[in-house]
Order: sequence, then C-alpha cells, then structure tokens
Amino acid sequence: MTKRTQKKPVNPFIYKGYEGPNYFCDREIETENIVRALQNGRNITLLSTRKIGKTGLIKHVFNCINNQNKNAICIYLDIFATQNLNDFVQALGTAIMENAVKHEKSLMAKAFDAFKAWRPVLSYDSLTGQPSVSISIEPSHEEHTLESIFKHLENLKKDVYIAIDEFQQIVNYPEKGIEALLRSHIQFSHAGFIFSGSRQHLMTEMFNSPKRPFYQSTEFINLKPLPEETYYDFSRHFFEARKGELNIDVFHNVYASFNGHTWYVQFIMNRLYETTKRVENISQANEVILAAVDSLTPQYETMMTLLTSNQVNLMKAIAKEGKVDKPQSADFIKKYNLASASSVKTALTALIDKELVYLDKDGYIIYDRFLNLWLRRLL
Repeated sequence: MTKRTQKKPVNPFIYKGYEGPNYFCDREIETENIVRALQNGRNITLLSTRKIGKTGLIKHVFNCINNQNKNAICIYLDIFATQNLNDFVQALGTAIMENAVKHEKSLMAKAFDAFKAWRPVLSYDSLTGQPSVSISIEPSHEEHTLESIFKHLENLKKDVYIAIDEFQQIVNYPEKGIEALLRSHIQFSHAGFIFSGSRQHLMTEMFNSPKRPFYQSTEFINLKPLPEETYYDFSRHFFEARKGELNIDVFHNVYASFNGHTWYVQFIMNRLYETTKRVENISQANEVILAAVDSLTPQYETMMTLLTSNQVNLMKAIAKEGKVDKPQSADFIKKYNLASASSVKTALTALIDKELVYLDKDGYIIYDRFLNLWLRRLL
C-alpha cells in the first residue's frame, strides 16, 4: 500500500473508499488498539453491523502502519462475493499481486516469479492508468496454491498485514474443513491478520467456540457507532471551514434517524454539503433523506415482489415499531394483524437469512435504514 499523492476531495464527507486521516472521524482508540495488536503479533477479529465503518477503519489502520513503516505491506480483500475455496484463493492471490505491482519493481518481480503458474497478466486501466492483475488458478490446485501464497509472504522478509473482510463467508463454502485449512497456514505465518465480518453471530461462533479451528486465536474488537458529539464536531468543522453552519439539532436528527450508522450519516452530510453552506433547519435534511429514499423506490418495489406476504407484513411492522424485542408475542401479532406465531417465526428466519432484518442487543431492526424509512411510509 504505497503512499500516493492525495487529491483533495471536492466533498469532504466520504461514504465510500478512504481519502486519508483528514476525512476520517475519530476511532483513535480502536486504531491504536488494532495497530498495537498487529505489530505485537496478535490477530484481530473486527465485528460490527454493516454501514458502521469497518472498511474505513481498516484502511485507516493500514495508513497509520505505512506512515510508521513505509516498507510494510498492507493487503485488503473483501470475500463477500466468493462462493468456494477457488474463489477465495484467487481473491487472495489477486490482492497480493495487485499490491505487488504498486510497490517497487523488485517486489513485483518476486510476485510474478513466485506465481508464474497462475499465468498472471498485467494490464492498465485505460481511464485511470492504475495497474491491475488477472490470474487463473486451476481447479483442484487450490490447496497447493494457498501453500505457495503463504510461502511467498514469508519469503518477502517484510512486515505483512492482511485484512479479510466478510470473513464469515467461508462458512458457506461447499468444501469441508476450510476453517481448519486456513488456520493451519495462518497460525504459523508471521503476517498479521484482521478478520472482519458483519454477521456477528457467525463470526462469534467461529472464533469463540472450542469446537472451531480459530477458537481464541484473535483479539476481539466490536465496532460501535461514533459518539454523536464527536461526530458533530467533525462534521461542523467542514461547514465552518467555508464560512457555513451545521445546526446541532439538525445533525442530531440525522444521527438519530440512522442510529448513528456512519454510512448513512455521511451520505446525508455529503448531499447537504453539496447543496448548501448553511444547514439551519431539519426540513433541509428531511428533503435530502426523502430524495434518497424515493430514488430507491424501484429497487425496493422489486424486492417486495420476491418476498412472501408474511415476510412483507412482518417487515412493515418492524419498521413501524423501529425495533422489536419479541416479534412472536401475542401483543405484537395482534397490533399489526400478523399471522400466527409460527408463521412469524418462519418469516423472521427467512428475513434474517436474507440479511433484511438484523438482531442487535435490544431487538430486531430493518438492516437497511433507507428501506426502514420507505416501509414506514407504506403504513
């Protein structure tokens, strides 16, 4: 992860990617804890729901590490879309190769030499000029290739840190013993690992169950929403820097509307910053929120056609309540004229599996906060 010249973003409210520490809010304690753990040989399990800011934190941690040690190799990969071991090994190999081509030529040469059996092809984006690598791994060669990857990392003689996002995806692979296979390589590797995931029950089971290979092999960090006061100070700074204003009550309304979920707050602040210098009343924020929800209506309408009537009705009821502790209770079922408790249980299980409904410490909520607002408007 070489240092590149930072172009100042037009809009400071970044809700995708990472643009450097000036546009990253707080997380000082979490950053310090992760950096110290990795540098002292402790791997990390990073947990949170989606849209809280795991990926941004990982990129920020890597930025801090590279500022301290420019020779450190920091590799990030998201395996949410992978379906099997071959996909995983290819994703890991591609991430390593693409990281190599962005470093000095000697590192790139080592990577191409070590993995020449993958038939790597280097190309450049016609618009950005950024290098990319495509590779091919033969079926049934995954385990041998994985072993080659870890040998290559050890031979680099550099500090290597790897973040694997949505790590719980490996539970769904059809091959048997994937956790044990990865653990067998990782436990002897000098590389530091961050295992990040949004399905907290799966991640907790993987790393906390004595029956699982990764049992007690990492240090846990559970990411919570940013403190509202800290987030407000961060946000108002950008408005005031151009002689504008961000009213504290407006920010509180936005923060509360999305339970402090970073992605949504950044999204709304981004649109407000684009359209006005002075954010003085709640109606300004509500207009932006309404426009965002309306733009997603076709997507949500299509989604509803793919659900059963019981699932749709249950989602509407949860959205109306905001958060439901006991969705199978007689009072809740009667209040929203739902089907039987068993039907609610079946619908709830399906919605959780589809990641449309999520259980946090206080109850069940709609995962997508814009979808939650859209559903409330249907009632």
